Amino acid sequence: MQRVAKLMKVFVTRRIPPEGTQILSSAGVCEVSAWDSDEPVPRTELLKGVQGAAGILCLLSDKIDAEVLNAAGPDLKVISTLSVGFDHMAIDEIKKRGIRVGYTPDVLTDATAELTVALLLATARRLPEGVEEVKNGGWSTWKPLWLCGYGLSGSTVGIIGLGRIGMAIAQRLMPFGVKRLLYTGRSAKPHAAEVNGEFVPMDTLLSQSDFVVLSCALTPETQGLCDKAFYTKMKKTAVLVNTSRGAVVNQEDLYEALTTGQIAAAGLDVTTPEPLPTNHPLLTLKNCVVLPHIGSATYSTRGIMSALAARNLLAGLQGTDMPSELKF
Repeated sequence: MQRVAKLMKVFVTRRIPPEGTQILSSAGVCEVSAWDSDEPVPRTELLKGVQGAAGILCLLSDKIDAEVLNAAGPDLKVISTLSVGFDHMAIDEIKKRGIRVGYTPDVLTDATAELTVALLLATARRLPEGVEEVKNGGWSTWKPLWLCGYGLSGSTVGIIGLGRIGMAIAQRLMPFGVKRLLYTGRSAKPHAAEVNGEFVPMDTLLSQSDFVVLSCALTPETQGLCDKAFYTKMKKTAVLVNTSRGAVVNQEDLYEALTTGQIAAAGLDVTTPEPLPTNHPLLTLKNCVVLPHIGSATYSTRGIMSALAARNLLAGLQGTDMPSELKF
């Protein structure tokens, strides 16, 4: 008599888009248990849920550290994260244990680049302020300098981190009539030629850019990169846009730069912490636009991310090639 293979246990840390759920449930190789909520799984439930799991499908908000790995036990083969970032995972510890990791790069590039452009324009052209003025009766007669902001035409844009998303942002900004595209990072990128990108030192980028866009990964080098010294080097008319990671920006120093006129405005899709407390000083400023980390929030992108995370997980369970594996 043929022995039926035991289904491998999988723990999913949140309610995810149905595209991924369907792939997992129809695969026939795993038994899925999930924290069925739109809210993050509490730590105690996470530690309980991963017990005996061969696979974990997690989100950016889940801290996957040695404690979680220990709670899961020796059967854990794969961790699949529904994100392009992986700074929520103890990579060294995971590597040591020979656990494979899947992630979802590329698929959210376009959506994040679009949102970055939208945030840049909304901040530079003061759209949230304008909407508020219409609603509160501040809109009276036409005034020559009322709600004036800064345009992209003829401007210099500086991108810190010209990777996949940085490049996609540059490609979308150039048709606005951007005069110069500067970028900085670990090394010059051959693909920068497509957007006439100039590889320059950080100080040059900051002193010459009208718009400074953060599109870098969070690393020990970039943590707290945007501090008082950073803002001091920027133009007083410059606009800062961050859609990378909240911890790249020192928010106390940013508040000071925005209130003293050191820089003109800032648009943030990422903060520290997330969510940002409603009484945070930055939220009192008209020249600071804060969004709730919605860079990849289009229906199609989130569905594709969910499906990719599910396929990565299944490949890890079955020991086959992963569509998108993080190489250590």
